[in-house]
Amino acid sequence: MNTPATPTQDPILLHQRDDRGVHTITLNSPRSFNALSLAMLDALQSALDQVGADPGARVVVLAANGKAFCAGHDLKEMRATPEADFYRDLFGRCSKMMLSIQRSPVPVIARVQGLATAAGCQLVAQCDLAVSVDAARFGVNGIDVGLFCATPSVPLSRNMGPKQAMEMLLTGEFITADEARVRGLVNRVVAADGLDDEVASLVSAILAKPREAIAMGKELFYRQRETGLESAYQLAGQTMACNMMHPVAQEGVQAFIEKRTPAWRN
Repeated sequence: MNTPATPTQDPILLHQRDDRGVHTITLNSPRSFNALSLAMLDALQSALDQVGADPGARVVVLAANGKAFCAGHDLKEMRATPEADFYRDLFGRCSKMMLSIQRSPVPVIARVQGLATAAGCQLVAQCDLAVSVDAARFGVNGIDVGLFCATPSVPLSRNMGPKQAMEMLLTGEFITADEARVRGLVNRVVAADGLDDEVASLVSAILAKPREAIAMGKELFYRQRETGLESAYQLAGQTMACNMMHPVAQEGVQAFIEKRTPAWRN
């Protein structure tokens, strides 16, 4: 008598890389609304570390399966271990992962196919770019259960105006995808059947530019934002000088002068 095989559990995270250097990282725990459990945070961190170690990486698309993009932290897991050390470790891991998105040398695009709440909304805000379906909603509603969304407030307040961010944080109310675009949380809003094409258009635009210049520019963008105006200009000037000395810029400028296509676009 044959014993039926035990079904294997689907991985909570899928990670693919194509031959162009485009990494697609997909949250794959739809039954838990792709909650940021410890296991999910560790899987995301591992995937981002792999991107960072890939010299041929060009773009990351952060996607999700199911109705929700991400519902934030796993409240059942948090309630099961009511210990300060556990919570510090959990939020420390989450912050490390979020910073890894910013520190990645390649752009990270959120492909938002559904609801993004609390730390899920934080995840969208932390990405460099975001494309959303028109039916998606966004909220930092931890306050509804007595938990102010402190860590989500960090990138949220850097994406939109302070009063707009504070209203969401204090009331827990959700905003539509269109309102998220107006407030600066997402770049583009499309119908569900156009989501992949819209993401692909952003990916193609980035791939047409030199990786080295994008990496320098991304690092500078976030560094200068956290400093004063004079220091920001100093950092920007240094970055532009280094960028101008790089072969891709030398070739690009020469091609412009000679009215031809840069060699790195061939």
